Amino acid sequence: MSEMKGRATREAYGDEILELGRKNPDIFVIDADVGKSCKTIPFSQELPEQYVNVGIAEANCCGVAAGLATCGKIPFVTTYAVFGSMRMCEQIRQEICYPHLNVKIACSHGGLTPANDGASHQGIEDMGIMRTLPNMTVIMGCDYHSTRKLIAAAAEFDGPVYLRFTRDAVPMIYDENAEFTIGKANLLRDGNDVAIIANGEIMSIAVKAAEKLAEEGISARVLDMHTLKPLDKDAVQKCIHEIGKVVTIEDHNILNGLGSAVSEVVAENGKGMVRRIGIQDKFGESAPYERLLEKNGITVEAVVAAAKEMLEG
Repeated sequence: MSEMKGRATREAYGDEILELGRKNPDIFVIDADVGKSCKTIPFSQELPEQYVNVGIAEANCCGVAAGLATCGKIPFVTTYAVFGSMRMCEQIRQEICYPHLNVKIACSHGGLTPANDGASHQGIEDMGIMRTLPNMTVIMGCDYHSTRKLIAAAAEFDGPVYLRFTRDAVPMIYDENAEFTIGKANLLRDGNDVAIIANGEIMSIAVKAAEKLAEEGISARVLDMHTLKPLDKDAVQKCIHEIGKVVTIEDHNILNGLGSAVSEVVAENGKGMVRRIGIQDKFGESAPYERLLEKNGITVEAVVAAAKEMLEG
């Protein structure tokens, strides 16, 4: 993992969607007046015939996208996570998921990354809401390269997909040659004392925690669960049967997020322990991103402490 700040995953979206649009005239961007923030301005300038800006009318985005999908197009609805998962939820359910239309919901500013914008713009519930909708696939890459690969995979995937991006730059975990499969976790580090499962920009914290644990003689397996739904149950079950102790960490409400999804698998297997690190069922607030992570206990130190607690217990 690079120690340097990388690039925001919303930039990965802007770059990849333009490349996809150049290659495939059926790729469309349906924008909700956030082209500058979500990095779709270059797409609109180069491919105006494949671009629609409906203005500040997120629900209308879904109707337009659904109509295009019935004509064989592959529309990417583009907005912020807080709007794409909640303001549009009914339309996504009724107009996209229910008829199983090939629409992608591409949302930037996920989790606490809007930082100083405050709770109203921090979509901390988004992936949990989306994973409850039948037919919906939910994905979040952890860095620039993984996000580009997963966007390309989503474009090839037939059906509704929710994609979550970050506003700010995040560390690089992968190089441009890494491979990704929707629904299959990536093993970043193997270990046999504890498993750490994370997704999104929080992967860098998971990797650093594993390195810290290694310094203390504790072997940690690290999984990038980039697809929240369908969850890679086989990877989770392998952690349960081979290790039995799992720490999840996420920039999301622990209710109905990654921690909940992993806990469901653990409960159904009737064995193993889970400690969930994330936003503890409360709204965010205005502060720098790193400060918000610290205040919510989403830190290397919290992962290390949780791992030790389980091992000592």
